[in-house]
Amino acid sequence: MAPVNDPSAPAPTPAAALRQLLDLLAQGAPVEHFARPGAQARTAGAGAADQALVDEATRVALDIRRTLDQHRRREAELTALFDTAGDLAALRDLDAVLRAIVRRARTLLGTDCAYLTLNDPVVGDTFMRVTDGSVSAAFQQLRLGMGEGLGGLVAQTARPYASSDYRADDRFRHTSTIDAGVREEGLRGILGVPLRVASRVIGVLYAADRSVREFAPDAVALLSSLADHAAVAIDGARLLEETRTALVELNAATETARAHSEAARLATETHDRLTDLVLRGGDVTDVAREVAALLRGGLVVHDADGAELARVATEPIGAPAQGVAASRSGGRAVPVDGVWVCAVLAGPELLGSIALTGRADLSDSDRRLFERTGLVTALLLLLRRSVAHAEDRVRGELLSELLTPKSPGHTLDTDSRRIRARKLGVDLARPHSLLVLHCDAALRPRLSTEAARRARALDGLAGLHEGHVVLLAPAERPGHLARSLATELGQAVGAPVTVGSAGPAGDPGGLPAVYAEAVRCLRALHALGHTGHGAALPDLGFVGLLLGDHGDVGGYVDQVLGPVIDYDAQRGTELVRTLQAYYVHGASLSKAKEALHIHVNTVVQRLDRIGRLLGEDWNSPARALELQLALRLHLLSNSAPPRA
Repeated sequence: MAPVNDPSAPAPTPAAALRQLLDLLAQGAPVEHFARPGAQARTAGAGAADQALVDEATRVALDIRRTLDQHRRREAELTALFDTAGDLAALRDLDAVLRAIVRRARTLLGTDCAYLTLNDPVVGDTFMRVTDGSVSAAFQQLRLGMGEGLGGLVAQTARPYASSDYRADDRFRHTSTIDAGVREEGLRGILGVPLRVASRVIGVLYAADRSVREFAPDAVALLSSLADHAAVAIDGARLLEETRTALVELNAATETARAHSEAARLATETHDRLTDLVLRGGDVTDVAREVAALLRGGLVVHDADGAELARVATEPIGAPAQGVAASRSGGRAVPVDGVWVCAVLAGPELLGSIALTGRADLSDSDRRLFERTGLVTALLLLLRRSVAHAEDRVRGELLSELLTPKSPGHTLDTDSRRIRARKLGVDLARPHSLLVLHCDAALRPRLSTEAARRARALDGLAGLHEGHVVLLAPAERPGHLARSLATELGQAVGAPVTVGSAGPAGDPGGLPAVYAEAVRCLRALHALGHTGHGAALPDLGFVGLLLGDHGDVGGYVDQVLGPVIDYDAQRGTELVRTLQAYYVHGASLSKAKEALHIHVNTVVQRLDRIGRLLGEDWNSPARALELQLALRLHLLSNSAPPRA
């Protein structure tokens, strides 16, 4: 028999044509091959009855082929659906489930692109969740309002919709955003079906082509079946994820409860240990040592001024001012550059601070333990302050006795006072300077406290005498100490502190006179408008010279004019003579140069040199007065007559 595909074969009989059609069906030949037996019969001049029989057989064969194709396609689709159901059931991660759904939809329908949107019940729209085959970033970020576009209509009505050419389809409510995304992706034919869980729509599944395409009912049914499987899988993955989240939260809650229980136990034990330590008379160093061991770090305790009180297992560090301020305002320990800082407070008052090193991170329980240490340290510092206040009263009483002049006929028991002072750590055999401090009356108690603290650091005494805050300290230069104390104590009390000083006194018997001079110095500072400064009488120029008990003319001249005198002595110049001539002739350059018999430029150069030696303000009215008085005293003390 000739091959069924040979067009040159002789015209078949009706029986041969039927056999040829059956062979074509068995071979699964293309549709166009089924027309050949009828064509061969017509070419060979077959009779009308035979030709009609062959044509009818051809039609039946084509119907059978279409039915077989549908069955095969349906079988493939069912197989794919079963495979999809199995794949989805095996997935546990929601993102993996969604990607698998979209990928399988694209494969089953043979489209260029597939994607899935999920409904957002909070916002009330549906948003793009997963895409497969998409190339447009704008399309992948689309959000569709309910009823907008094809997908928004599917999400709103829970019914499938298809469009062979969405861009030209006026059945849908087009928006510029959706149309721009679809146009950028290049989509034309679009099919969308709802993802339903019971009666609730949770999203939309799409299949789309970049060319015009009619979606047959079979394609709609296939995508809908896949969407049903997908919705169940999505809901299952969601429930599983919620269960996992609940288990994680339960485990976290259990762990939190266990940690809180352990923290409470540790806090109780720590509280008992620190309380016992305080009751046994432990000091700040003992507490720091105990807490450093508990927290496995280094600990430094500072007082309110940043002075170190105790240090354990760490190098010296300063109190971080920023961290102390933050802890003080917030009432909690704070980290600063890897160091934890806790302010030590008694109500609003800052007593000091604690710094923990070697622990970049602290658990909540360790942080609370560290903050509890601040409370215990505050208690110790308050106890220490109470003891210091009692000692300060004793020091103040001794100081008041030393400054009170002895009455006629009364013998001063110097030895007894020296013994009492020695018990307080003060050696009255050393020369002592006396300083009288003044600030606003409302701040005087604070100033008295700060002065007592500073006196202890200087191995001196401090207290109130005749309404003044007085400080006695071993110092050879009272003016220098007065200036530093005015600055330090002014910062401590937050207001200007004026300090008048005198001394030093080599014997306790001379302290009343030194005190009187210091009071005069304080009054002179206020009279001259130097509030907030510190000085001794020699620092006040001729005013100090007039107010002092023992006028030091040479010291005054040296203080005011010394650099110019020394310059002349070392270089053989005549700066002093030039300055005298300048002032004698009313600060006139021309008259000064005539008196000196030199050129006016020489006078200017000498005065410039004097300005560099004495400072730029040497010719101000106040300095000029001081200089003229010093020149007069210097020339009067010199046996040679003035050459100018």
